Amino acid sequence: MSLFSKFTRLWNTVRFLKPVQFYYRFKYSVWKTNSIPVYDLRHVSANKLKFIPFPVLSVLYKNSTFKFLNIEKEFSEIDWEYLDYGRLWTYNLNYFEFLNQEGMNREEGIRLIKDFEKSSRYNHTAWEPYPLSLRIINWVRFFISNKIDNRDFNTSLFSQITALSGKLEYHLLANHLLENGFALLFGAYYFNNDFFYRKACHILIPQLREQVLSDGAHFELSPMYHCIMLYRVLDCYNLVHNNTLFGRELEGFLKEKAEAMLGWLREIIYRDGKIPLLNDAAFGIAPVAKDLMEYGQRLGITCCKKVKLKESGYRKLQFGKFELLMDVGEVGPDYQLGHAHADTFSFELYINGRPVIVDTGTSTYEVNDTRFYERSTAAHNTVVVSGQNSSQVWAGHRVARRARVRVICDEEERVVGQHDGYKRLGTLHTRGVEKIGENIRIVDEIDGEGCAYLHFMPEEKIILNGNILTGSDFCIELNGTRTIESFSSWYASEFNKRIQNNVVCIQF
Repeated sequence: MSLFSKFTRLWNTVRFLKPVQFYYRFKYSVWKTNSIPVYDLRHVSANKLKFIPFPVLSVLYKNSTFKFLNIEKEFSEIDWEYLDYGRLWTYNLNYFEFLNQEGMNREEGIRLIKDFEKSSRYNHTAWEPYPLSLRIINWVRFFISNKIDNRDFNTSLFSQITALSGKLEYHLLANHLLENGFALLFGAYYFNNDFFYRKACHILIPQLREQVLSDGAHFELSPMYHCIMLYRVLDCYNLVHNNTLFGRELEGFLKEKAEAMLGWLREIIYRDGKIPLLNDAAFGIAPVAKDLMEYGQRLGITCCKKVKLKESGYRKLQFGKFELLMDVGEVGPDYQLGHAHADTFSFELYINGRPVIVDTGTSTYEVNDTRFYERSTAAHNTVVVSGQNSSQVWAGHRVARRARVRVICDEEERVVGQHDGYKRLGTLHTRGVEKIGENIRIVDEIDGEGCAYLHFMPEEKIILNGNILTGSDFCIELNGTRTIESFSSWYASEFNKRIQNNVVCIQF
């Protein structure tokens, strides 16, 4: 890539950032400190809180062995900044989500916290705002659930919350800043601290108003992150609803957002209860939809009215044996596209209750060829022109030039959209999806030559005969094609788990 091309890519990435992001990026690059704050907290005491049961996580820790992202590591002595499995694995180690896993006992949880404390001052990953935020939430939940009021733990926790309040992630915004706000709210309630509470409100109220779209979707448009953010909103409502601090000021607001997010989730999940794997999404990271809905019911939060999918850009066609979910929206919020893929107009298709045509998924956040491929247009069920991505995804979490979408027709049984991701190549891409009798018809139009990809579930056995693709209980007729080629690729429904599958490339 030429110097000019690199400059253009960088410009098309940063020109959409908000002024506050530039300010904080400059601030944190100039003001760097490796020191860990020390406070005299002898008079700090924890508040006795009520918190109804929340969904427990699957087992992440057992007998000195941690398992995150499908990778296990046994420690004789825990290295809390262990980096051999990548930064995301180390982050998970420092989240302390295992404290609230199924079967975790009080004594073992206390032992792990004490072990962490021995080296925490030298563990710089632990003091990064994102793992810091999640650990604060998980410690508070563990302390409340197990009725732990330990002065040393409270001193450490107060120090962590205070440190977080001084390095909020305004340079990133989106889900990172929300996690900061959620953690501050937990800290505010745990210590009955007005400073933490006002900081939390200053983040949560405007950010949830912006980040929860009118149809209830989280604006980064990853169903996985939607579930994570919904889980946090339900937890915060749990905290506010069951305790009288701060006049329960946020109760109605959090309930409204939780209802909207539950409604959107109920609309996009398939009949088997699974989420679509669109954008950065994988199974085994967020709580499943069933658990979130049951958690909401225990809190008295339900969404009775049917949600109409709109602002999120997702549309669902469901009838007979078919469930098709299509993306006709923007790739995400312009100023933060870290979890976006070049997947405009991609879709997933269930037939008779099972996934047949699937998204490639997400197996890694590391900056490597696998990450580049999984974010590419060719890794999705949409059209590639001249071997180019519809949006210019690069690095691990960057997007430069991005496709813009115009929805031409938006009816219950017919959706037509057009995007300009290939305009520089002399064409627009138009895709229509509609119900025709008991069948589904998908029509792609471009000016020139393109290749439409179909990624099949690994278990699906397909036979290509001329222009007909046949499966066990379906038949796909391909018209207007030049060549049809089948080849092997990879399906990644979970992190660090790739299974070989069949992909069909239709040149037209």
